[in-house]
Amino acid sequence: MAGKAKAHSPVLERASSLALRLADALLKERVVPRFVDSYVVEHGRYGLQVHAALYKDLLGLLQREALLAAAAQALEIASKGEHAAADRKPSPMTRKDVAAFRQKFLEALARNQRWNLSMSLEFQSELQMYESILARSQPTRRTRKTLEAANHPFVDRCAFLLDSSFLENARVAASRALSNLESLTSTVTVDVLRS
Repeated sequence: MAGKAKAHSPVLERASSLALRLADALLKERVVPRFVDSYVVEHGRYGLQVHAALYKDLLGLLQREALLAAAAQALEIASKGEHAAADRKPSPMTRKDVAAFRQKFLEALARNQRWNLSMSLEFQSELQMYESILARSQPTRRTRKTLEAANHPFVDRCAFLLDSSFLENARVAASRALSNLESLTSTVTVDVLRS
């Protein structure tokens, strides 16, 4: 009986809500299409938009990368308790609560994206890869210069997908997109978890 009461806890309901709001915010704010379109105009790479089917596929792949990066950041914020009000000390979740929150978040995300089991497991595997890379680079995080590319899996993967022949230009553009993505993710996550 206690297990059923725990399943409907407000924290777990927020996990589902966070997954839905995060995916929705990425689409509404058009982070990925704006990133690609601005890159095309800035660097004159109009060939990226010539074939509608290839352009749509590119946007789909980059949208998935954005969702991975956003999910990794949202789960980190939630687990560390960084969403606490300014006048309160952040209290991290217990390991058990983090696991339950993560499971509920990923289940809601899979339902929202209409993924089958294979697609869901692939996303979870890539998410774990993102998280492990970010955990290793955590101590070296610093503010970066305007034209400096971030050391982040989103930047590297998106740059390669976007324009592998001009990788450094694509990395700088992906870094700017990452900044927008991180800001959006932080805002949505804190908003959902404080409600």
